[in-house]
Amino acid sequence: MKSAVGNNVLADIIADKRGEIDALYRDVGAAAMADRAAAASAPRDFAGALAATAPAAVIGEIKKASPSKGLIRTDFDVTWLAERYAAGGAACLSVLTDCDYFQGRAAYLAEARHASGLPALRKDFMLDPIQIDESRALGADCILLIVATLTDAQLIDLAAHAEALGMAVLAEVHDRAELERVKRLPETTLVGVNNRDLTTFETTLTTSETLATAMPADRLTISESGIHNADDRRRLQRAGFGVFLVGESFMRQPDPATALEQLLAEPD
Repeated sequence: MKSAVGNNVLADIIADKRGEIDALYRDVGAAAMADRAAAASAPRDFAGALAATAPAAVIGEIKKASPSKGLIRTDFDVTWLAERYAAGGAACLSVLTDCDYFQGRAAYLAEARHASGLPALRKDFMLDPIQIDESRALGADCILLIVATLTDAQLIDLAAHAEALGMAVLAEVHDRAELERVKRLPETTLVGVNNRDLTTFETTLTTSETLATAMPADRLTISESGIHNADDRRRLQRAGFGVFLVGESFMRQPDPATALEQLLAEPD
């Protein structure tokens, strides 16, 4: 597993990701990858699953490690984790597939999706259309677009490409300027606020609260990262969020299903 230091975390990841993209073009090719995407089974309704359980919808994340925290879970069993998320009431899954920095694997996505029966987001750094095709070929029902890593033209093109393949798009923002850029995307685009600063990897729920008032009323909005318990969930609900992506705090618990149930529980 590679490590990234200080303010170079995101830059290091993106530089390595471009190497992976070059390898996809060299080893598979755009036409062959598009054929694989076309041959994949139909995508599940990621946005619909969230809308059906909002304002208490949870995306359970399967995440083995991170650049800032190192190894998060030693007994990492993708099938068991996915099954437990489904049992605990998760609406959807998020699966880390980046290998170098998060110890993910592309195969984890299909494994988790099969075991849970839930729609799944491919959590990775999307920069190029061939990655969108690869995601659909792997079975992804939704892809992540990190606004900080993309130009406006890239955002529009990648979102359109994913939607043409039947996938949902989650556009992730960290500040007001990025949020304004996302408003140019189709109304079907999901908007996520990442409470983790991608340059320092520090988290604060204040990020979601600050951006809540600027959220477009016609979008399904998601608060991501730094969510640990029912108090955090209720705090974010008061700010207007109805979907919560939770990974590390669940991954550190003996049973993610129990932790998820506790996160959704209301006081007696």
